[in-house]
Parts: sequence; structure tokens; C-alpha cells
Amino acid sequence: MSTIKNHVQLIGNVGQEPTITNLESGKKVARLSLATNEYYKNGKGEKQTDTNWHTVVAWGKTAEIIEKYAEKGKEIGVVGKLKTRTYTTDDGNQRYVTEVIADEILLLGSK
Repeated sequence: MSTIKNHVQLIGNVGQEPTITNLESGKKVARLSLATNEYYKNGKGEKQTDTNWHTVVAWGKTAEIIEKYAEKGKEIGVVGKLKTRTYTTDDGNQRYVTEVIADEILLLGSK
């Protein structure tokens, strides 16, 4: 039961080409934006779409898979956990960022 305390599963479309960084240690890190859509009908019966954007970060082998196969518009599934970090901007303001740290990537849709 302890494994589901911080567990995220998302299916969505890659919003832009992933950014791949090669670290000095030889490890790779991939960053991408993922759009997830929810559909519903409003009070008038009209179909509506609610899009949410998520920042996904992947390391090592998972980053390599993203580099090879996850291009803009591609539908993917992501399994991971949420991680919040803070940083200070150049003007001294503190910002918080919540990211999905991907453990697994599932390639969906057509080739």
C-alpha cells in the first residue's frame, strides 16, 4: 500500500519537442510538456474541452526512450510521482514548480 502514496498516471499528447540534456556524469535528463484533455457537456449540451498542462521530467533509460520516440503531438502514457521544488528568480521572488518525475513511458497512438 505504501507504493501508491505518491503515484501519478497520465495519458496525453506531447506539447513540444522534448528537451534533452546530457549531464557531465553521462546521464541524460528529458523534459517535456504533456497536455491532458477532459471532455464534458456544458449546461446547453455543447461539448467542451478542458486541457491541463504538465511538466514531465525523466532520467536515464526513460529519457533515452523519450529522446528517440516522443515527438511533438505523440500520444504517450506516463507513470511516475509528483515532485515540488522551489527556486529564487533573479528579482528575489521565490517560485514553486510541481513536476511529474517519470518512472515509465508508454508509447501510444500510431507510428
